[in-house]
Amino acid sequence: MNTKGWFWKVVLFSVLLLIATGAYSQSNLTYPSKPIRILAGTPPGSPPDLVARILGEQLTPTLGQPVVVDNLSGLQSVAKSAPDGYTFGIFATPGAAAAPSLVSLPYDTMTDLAPVSEISWGTQILVVSSASSLKSIDDVIALAKSKPGQVRFSSGGNLTPAHLAGAFFKLRTGVDIRHVPFSGAVAGVAAVVGGQADIMFAASGAAIPQIKSGKVRAIATTATNRLPALPDLPTMSEIGFRDFDVRECNGLVAPAGTPREIIDRIAGEIARILSTQGVKERFASMGMDAATQLGPEAFGALMRSELAKWSKVVPEAGIRAD
Repeated sequence: MNTKGWFWKVVLFSVLLLIATGAYSQSNLTYPSKPIRILAGTPPGSPPDLVARILGEQLTPTLGQPVVVDNLSGLQSVAKSAPDGYTFGIFATPGAAAAPSLVSLPYDTMTDLAPVSEISWGTQILVVSSASSLKSIDDVIALAKSKPGQVRFSSGGNLTPAHLAGAFFKLRTGVDIRHVPFSGAVAGVAAVVGGQADIMFAASGAAIPQIKSGKVRAIATTATNRLPALPDLPTMSEIGFRDFDVRECNGLVAPAGTPREIIDRIAGEIARILSTQGVKERFASMGMDAATQLGPEAFGALMRSELAKWSKVVPEAGIRAD
């Protein structure tokens, strides 16, 4: 046996291992070395935008680089970006989970995107104008049945939670109401205030300021429990609509192939951020909850379950992109 040859092979292997380890350590120490983008893909004031901005504010001092929110680019841009840890996106269910069942996407949700972590859970609030005569869910249903196809429900756009909640409401009640999409949740609520729409299952973050200002009246929330910000507002379940669950989860995704050590680091930072009382209180003031099932595995499982759920609900409810 040539022991001298084996000796030098072991030495060479050890040297290469040290070089590789050193390179990894160096890259790990220098990340991030430039600004990071979070692609919200929705207008300012919408839940994905609000969540992205809270996250960006909290990450910036810790990472030592600016974390910039991009409202114009969304999941398609995330999927096509370099997997280098400098581009992330907000994956908001149920819209992003229902999309593959409604339109042809230029990316595959589960193979082109890498889950990082859940961040927050939001809810929808059924609102009407404060000038409206509608005071209850029974009033809404009665009006819709008396004027088929004439009652308008607004949303922040196609496939947003407001759109899907309205379509689900049609399925559960058998009423014929008409979807009118606007550009963002704030614009959808403004349409109710201005009379361009009659009702809206509005995102809590967009609805609560208008409820407290007296411009809209809240009828019920799709949350499983009453909201701390609106303790007197009943849930849909309390008024007879059990399993009316169209809540919104906002989570972070990265391009597939992003190094696992980067994903784990950002997921760890999210866990730290969500444990702080200040962030929990900010979410609560907007009718949101900080997520508790954290990390890539938990969020990946949620994404898969939501894709499966909405692949069945979309055709059953006759949901379409208007």
